[in-house]
Amino acid sequence: ENGKRVISLGIGDPTAYSCFHASNAAQEGVVEALRSAKFNGYAPTAGLPQTREAIAEYLSRDLPYKLPADSVYVTAGCTQAIEIALSVLARPGANILLPRPCFPIYGLCASFRNIEVRYFDLHPEKGWEVDLDAVVDLADHNTVAMVIINPGNPCGNVYSHQHLKKVAETAKRLGIVVIADEVYGHLAFGANPFVPMGIFGSIAPVVTLGSLS
Repeated sequence: ENGKRVISLGIGDPTAYSCFHASNAAQEGVVEALRSAKFNGYAPTAGLPQTREAIAEYLSRDLPYKLPADSVYVTAGCTQAIEIALSVLARPGANILLPRPCFPIYGLCASFRNIEVRYFDLHPEKGWEVDLDAVVDLADHNTVAMVIINPGNPCGNVYSHQHLKKVAETAKRLGIVVIADEVYGHLAFGANPFVPMGIFGSIAPVVTLGSLS
């Protein structure tokens, strides 16, 4: 209304901007795969073995242990990964704890699976850290998981090692899974380095979600 230009940060769709192009190596790889006639059928449900191995090796760089390829499940985008994760956790009366604000797909997928959504707040004055006291108050015997988004979308926060450890310890206390949305992974440019939730997999069960563009 006042003539100022508004830049929408609502969705990260690279196809909407002309400055994002697939690298030459990526384009050539796709063409080579098509011409080879080796990939004209259905892929294994969990993904091609070489793809799962490559992802496992990549993730293992930041972990204190080697992630086996069998622990990697390849989906058609992270939205499908969210859907599959919630479908596995769904059961009568189940509820899930989501951050507020949160990427909206989580609420939609949970509702589709008849999973009750309970929102916990983030502390803006503490770098949008999880309100762990609220998490404990919201959880009950029907809580199946809590979601954390790190680096944060839409707040841009990057959680510290100390805070993530507290998240894992809280999940252990409650007996729930931590779904760690790490789509933005190493796309962090502030003072806090990105720390993967998988580091704390020995404390509580962790399902890590990522994506490739």
